[in-house]
Amino acid sequence: MSGGRLAGRYSLIVQLGAGGMGRVWLARDEMLDREVAVKELTLPEGLPAAERNELVTRAVREAQATARLRHPGIVALHDVIVEYGRPWLVMELLRGGSLADVVKRHGPMPQEHAARVGADLLEALAAAHAQGLQHRDVKPGNVFITDTGRVVLTDFGIARQEGQAAITEQGLTIGSPGFIAPERLDGDPGGPASDLWSVGATLFYAVEGRPMYGGTAGERITATLTTPPPEVGGLIGPVIAALTARHPFARPDARTARDALRQVAAGQSPRLTVTHEMTAPGRVRRPRKGLLWGAVAAVVALAVVGAGVFLLVRRQDDGIPEAFTVPMDACSVLQGEDVARLLRVQKPPAGRRSSDEEGPTCGWTIPKTGIGVQLQKDSDTADPWSMTPASAHTLFENQKIKWGKYREGVDWTWPEVGATGTNKASLTPAHAVTGIGEEAFGYEMKGPTGRMHSAHVYFRLANLVVRVEYTTLGDRPTDDDIKRTALDAARATEKALRRAG
Repeated sequence: MSGGRLAGRYSLIVQLGAGGMGRVWLARDEMLDREVAVKELTLPEGLPAAERNELVTRAVREAQATARLRHPGIVALHDVIVEYGRPWLVMELLRGGSLADVVKRHGPMPQEHAARVGADLLEALAAAHAQGLQHRDVKPGNVFITDTGRVVLTDFGIARQEGQAAITEQGLTIGSPGFIAPERLDGDPGGPASDLWSVGATLFYAVEGRPMYGGTAGERITATLTTPPPEVGGLIGPVIAALTARHPFARPDARTARDALRQVAAGQSPRLTVTHEMTAPGRVRRPRKGLLWGAVAAVVALAVVGAGVFLLVRRQDDGIPEAFTVPMDACSVLQGEDVARLLRVQKPPAGRRSSDEEGPTCGWTIPKTGIGVQLQKDSDTADPWSMTPASAHTLFENQKIKWGKYREGVDWTWPEVGATGTNKASLTPAHAVTGIGEEAFGYEMKGPTGRMHSAHVYFRLANLVVRVEYTTLGDRPTDDDIKRTALDAARATEKALRRAG
């Protein structure tokens, strides 16, 4: 492809190397007469046209999110082009080498030097996190140190904008083994704290000259999930230990860790209060039994040779988890494609979060129609995931009794679908539902004319009690359509929870 031309403006000169899911080229911007770096995002061969177009669309969307970042510690994105059926990112050209290259060439860094690099890296991540953008592949190869000593975080190619799907499909964990936070390996989408764990692993590499965990990709993943990080001596040790705490709630935020590293860089003991994991909110989820280590080689083959990006396929089976013990977002339990299918729209609406004494709720609405999912809790428990299967069963039975009592009707409202003010509804008798969760029941709501407008399904899976609602004020759906859609929404929710369990 050398000698090629993009957008009639960028001349590709020579390939500089391969990175996460792509190749990097030295190029010349002929309009501005300057050298630039061009990242070619390669996609797996053999994808159907619709899936390929969707991946291109997502890549462009995420590049647009990255382009909003303006920080000296983040590589600047100048332009995004879609040509030859794939995206190309035009970025500033950096001269120097990655942290991985520096350590390989010169050996472990002095702690003060590594602390300065880490502090600069955290400055960049704090700017990204403030814009709702997670990097998701922080590692020594993506930390660039220029010839002038500037520390730059590169390769936002698999970054994730908060509230949006990422480039890769649902059900894949992406990143580099040994630098992926344990909660992400455990199936959670992760958040800013996951990037901080990766910073801690990167700093370990910088000062020790080796990764925290060795061995094959599968061995590194197993160790991340089951083995505490090795201890590091010296002033930087407590900061690395805090950043790589097993539970995200036990890690400091980016600015707190940055300040501690600045103190280490100055030769001072870091003033860093580390919260012990067992006192942090929530509980640590057990390692997943459904990780398919044997799929590693097959999936990595989809990526560019030498890219270093790892995709881990999670098994989707019908096994019931022992318990859900990690805090979860109610808006994450229905996938976007399920919401779009259930609401019969092309693009799913964003979920609207709320919470009451019964638990966190998410609603997806379009005019006259909506789907609601609530993760329920009893009055004696702080949150749904702190319940036991026994207490969840008791809550489930109590809800069945409660909704079986309202023969004369209830007041209800849902302004987002058009049901404003107070509306009267009568309830059908609660009835058993089979094939969903470990136990389930449902009931329907009818307006004054006797026409059904809502169907509710309650089900219990392990220690979670979930309420799923489908409401429509439209004239076309029949009573059977409404009940069928509510059941479909409940099944989709249960399927997503089984994957997450």
